Amino acid sequence: MAGVVPLSLLVLNVFLCFSAGVHSKTLELSNECGHTVWAATVSAGGTPPLFTDALALLPGKSTTISLPASWSGCIWGRTFCTYDAIGRFTCATGDCDSGSQECACASEQPPVTMAEFKLSDPGYLDFYVVSAWRGYNLGMLVVPHGGSGGDCMATGCVKDVEGFCNSEPSGRCNPCFGYSGTNYCCSGAYTRPDTCKPSPFSQYFKSKCPWAYRYANDDGKSTWKFDCASSDYIITFCPHTSTGQESSTGAVSGPSGVKTKKVWIKSCQYPTYS
Repeated sequence: MAGVVPLSLLVLNVFLCFSAGVHSKTLELSNECGHTVWAATVSAGGTPPLFTDALALLPGKSTTISLPASWSGCIWGRTFCTYDAIGRFTCATGDCDSGSQECACASEQPPVTMAEFKLSDPGYLDFYVVSAWRGYNLGMLVVPHGGSGGDCMATGCVKDVEGFCNSEPSGRCNPCFGYSGTNYCCSGAYTRPDTCKPSPFSQYFKSKCPWAYRYANDDGKSTWKFDCASSDYIITFCPHTSTGQESSTGAVSGPSGVKTKKVWIKSCQYPTYS
């Protein structure tokens, strides 16, 4: 019949109008190290894998991936990776003990610098933190870009702590393996805030990287928890810049009606607030 628009076209128009108003978040991974970094991730809370293909970032290179809605999990960098005599993929630091370039459900092996994210739907804040409580293997900087509310501050650690880490036997930058006593691991009888104390590494790290999460019962008085709404993110390994600065959009106040809730990201083994 003349003048009648097919139903399929109406549905398509509605879909296009709806999609145009949806903001798809992205994550850029950038390598400013002098060596290749193999990016790794583990999802939490039943969210889908962030990426399944191996991401080997050559020096000076970067890649951008899409972020699933409401994604939660950890991201870190692995260094000096190779295949051993029996064909297992292993890394000197950050190895996930999966035997392959993909970590799947395997967890990170300390020492490792980690970024944790709890991404949220529109109307809620994303929360993110850089952690050194399982040790330090790479400088890391997380920068939100284009956020519309929240702190929207860069965070991480780019100070030279590698000299401190490498000045003593292997493990110094892993607070559990580098120092004796389960109180530094905050395990067993040392899980309570009054018994879980910072290690010498944590105390040193606090002076170098005050914006990072430093040990399992970090008291939260330091500014290591950050939030931002509707933002893209950039993670830089071995960044040639400073931390604690405003993002490119500047620090802005959260919009009215933004909701928060407390969550626990089990795969990363420490609490954040979102």
